[in-house]
Amino acid sequence: MTDWTPKQVEDRLTEAADVLKRLPEQRVQGYFNLWPEVVHDFADMVGQTPEPMRRPPPLPAAISRMEETLGWVKFLAPEDARLVWTRAEGARWKEICWRFGVARATAHRRWQYGLSVIALRLNGRPVSAKRSQSFVVDQAKRMSRT
Repeated sequence: MTDWTPKQVEDRLTEAADVLKRLPEQRVQGYFNLWPEVVHDFADMVGQTPEPMRRPPPLPAAISRMEETLGWVKFLAPEDARLVWTRAEGARWKEICWRFGVARATAHRRWQYGLSVIALRLNGRPVSAKRSQSFVVDQAKRMSRT
């Protein structure tokens, strides 16, 4: 993949956040249980709330893509990286606005800017700090159309 677009970057960040959620939780080493597994009869399970179904663990290829994608946020300022990652985790705009103390339009503009910076950097294009956010977003849009 040589030409990255902000949409492709968004999809990869969303996938990385999903893979990170599906990884097994870390456990403390050294503690284990010697008791046998309890087998419940059907009569025991009647009236109990069912255990929530868990999604299967991610595939090794997805974990490799996640590890690559996690390095992309270093292209951004810490505040913008947190905003982009929060959105990738599926947070709603209202929650993002409350968390970062910005208006909805500002949050969306900063999110678009973050995705555009990552896309441009992945394509090997420099991103000048002297340029405005709207210029960088327009540059990424022009690049994705060609």
